[in-house]
Amino acid sequence: MNSFTLQASHRYELEVKRSRFVAHAVPLPSPEAAPVLLQTLQDLQAAHNCWAYKVGAQYRFSDDGEPAGTAGRPILSAIEAQHLDRVMVVVTRYFGGIKLGVGGLVRAYGGVAAECLRQAPRRAIAPRVRCELQAPFEFGNALYRLLEGLERESETYHAAGVCWVLSLEEARLPQFQERVRDLTRGRASLQVLERFEA
Repeated sequence: MNSFTLQASHRYELEVKRSRFVAHAVPLPSPEAAPVLLQTLQDLQAAHNCWAYKVGAQYRFSDDGEPAGTAGRPILSAIEAQHLDRVMVVVTRYFGGIKLGVGGLVRAYGGVAAECLRQAPRRAIAPRVRCELQAPFEFGNALYRLLEGLERESETYHAAGVCWVLSLEEARLPQFQERVRDLTRGRASLQVLERFEA
């Protein structure tokens, strides 16, 4: 089963008993990027900036001064319930003067996060491979046409020919290998360097 992340950031706002809850859901490439994103999304003038993120097996959350378990955990639950990965949600609360109670806070934070994520554009996280392709110069033109549209990371020249480092979806690899073999009559070398998800 494919896992999904967000295609782009999304914002959703909800008012509950005069308190305004503003959720921002953003793609998160790595846990290390979370503090920087939090700084850009939080409003220090607001009562609370609660958040959660999930990247693979790693997750964290914060209630930012709300009663324990009433904000960060419900936000994380909203991320997990929608089977999302590499996502961070920050919910900013502007206090309206009416206390919501524990249950009310859980419903408000979890609800605004879940609705924000439901509306956010998504994309599948696809398994990819990074490859090294080496070929004699005589096949350069034919291979250039084959490489159109692929993500090329580098291109170097050496005495025996040309070398590209590129990445593509793993599902396309068998067909790509066959095309390289056919175009170069088996004289090119294609080596998988690593598998990753993007």
